[in-house]
Amino acid sequence: MKFGIVAFPSKTVQDFANSYRKRYDPHYALITPHMTLKGVFEADDQEIKTIAAKVADVASSQKPFTLKTTGISSFAPVTNAIYFKVEATNELLSLHKKLADVDYKDSEQYAFVPHITIAQKLTSSEHDDIYPQLKMIGASFEEIIDRIHLLYQLEDGSWTVHETFRLSGK
Repeated sequence: MKFGIVAFPSKTVQDFANSYRKRYDPHYALITPHMTLKGVFEADDQEIKTIAAKVADVASSQKPFTLKTTGISSFAPVTNAIYFKVEATNELLSLHKKLADVDYKDSEQYAFVPHITIAQKLTSSEHDDIYPQLKMIGASFEEIIDRIHLLYQLEDGSWTVHETFRLSGK
């Protein structure tokens, strides 16, 4: 089964992101707006119990972090995805590193760029048309994230919460 670890922003941020995602993101119906902390990995029922216990240990040692969006950016020309930039605070980078150190099998490896996707799988012309407009609108939010979520993918491609972990460190 496929799993991933994310942080969900507040309803305010989700509603703002969804106002664009419903038009520009084909994954709109599959997952709530989120910031990926650990990309997709495979695990069976026994492995996920071990992984969840390790994630719980990480969460218990990690304090809540500030999620601050600082504008809109794009991964172009690598991919035509547009996203809310999230400031890479020390707390966020520490959490990501600790989660990355958990032993996963069949894990995707990407450089960590904290973000919340609002558009993806665009053609180059769609991207070039939409991106300047979205950059002008901007996205400035700041909030405390005090929990992270282990998600799993259902057969229809949608994602749902397997377990939630409070960030309770000091």
